[in-house]
Amino acid sequence: MIEVQHLTKRYGKCLAVDDVSFRIRNGRIYGLLGPNGAGKSSTMNMIAGCLAPTGGTVLVNGYDVWEKPIEARRQIGYLPEIPPLFPDMTPYEYLTFVAEAKGVGSELAVRQTSEAMTVTGIVGIKDKLIRTLSKGYKQRVGIAQALLGNPDILILDEPTVGLDPKQILDIRNLIRRLGEKKTVIISSHILAEIQEMCDHVIILDHGRVVADNEIKALEQESTPSRALRMSVRGDREGILTALRSIPGVQSVTAENDQGGVLAVSVVMESEQDLRDDIFFAMAERRYAVLSMEMQENSLEDVFLHLTGGTPEGDSDRDSTDGEAVVPEEQGEDGDRP
Repeated sequence: MIEVQHLTKRYGKCLAVDDVSFRIRNGRIYGLLGPNGAGKSSTMNMIAGCLAPTGGTVLVNGYDVWEKPIEARRQIGYLPEIPPLFPDMTPYEYLTFVAEAKGVGSELAVRQTSEAMTVTGIVGIKDKLIRTLSKGYKQRVGIAQALLGNPDILILDEPTVGLDPKQILDIRNLIRRLGEKKTVIISSHILAEIQEMCDHVIILDHGRVVADNEIKALEQESTPSRALRMSVRGDREGILTALRSIPGVQSVTAENDQGGVLAVSVVMESEQDLRDDIFFAMAERRYAVLSMEMQENSLEDVFLHLTGGTPEGDSDRDSTDGEAVVPEEQGEDGDRP
């Protein structure tokens, strides 16, 4: 379990992470979602012990990341956005080196290296130089190094960035398999990726937590209205007037009108289901309802409602070209050593 308590990070006068608190429970896949500049990379770097916080604490399975760093970091396997690979090593050489650097005994290091290569599907390229590998295989090597030491928790920062569609599918499938045995935290600004892989999502905006819940619960609860799309045959103005007169209807928008068939979007007040009222209102005026479909709230709807923007948003406060910005010198913000 990870407990993040009042975590804060300043870069000079810039407040990148602002009093963030949340809890990561064991055995689930969590998504850390937010626009560029929301504080995702800074938060993950502080959880992993790679970046000193200005304030707050992080407990990993009860160990304070800064008071007991060795014990805490043994619980975590971390993949930064850019994997920390040595291009002139082979995957086997590199993984053996990482295992030994993590304090894994020589005999156990060989076994764990073999297991990590098997799980990540890189046995066939284990003797090739890393610099000759594709981006997808480099990501797999990066994930394999995170598995060494058999940590309970995997933290993966933008694990599919820069991959082609097939490589993305392969990495997503790999992460889902890993999530069956380990707690996984994924940082991303790609909505579809979080929605497809994760059980639970934490949304950051301007350095603060704006949502922390299961994805299904957020989709059901976080947006203030419900939408209905329908196709109706009849007079355009008559249809719109009749729909707008129904109690509980917030807005009606005509989307398309072809051959006397009007496509309409109807926004209803939260928790309202007005399909019966709409159907009978159309039938009373002898307008034929050809289709009617309730639009489910998506993670994108939730995201836009909570952040007021798009995932690709403004320029990233805590990343440049995908890399976390770590100041050369600490400011006068009381950062912990």
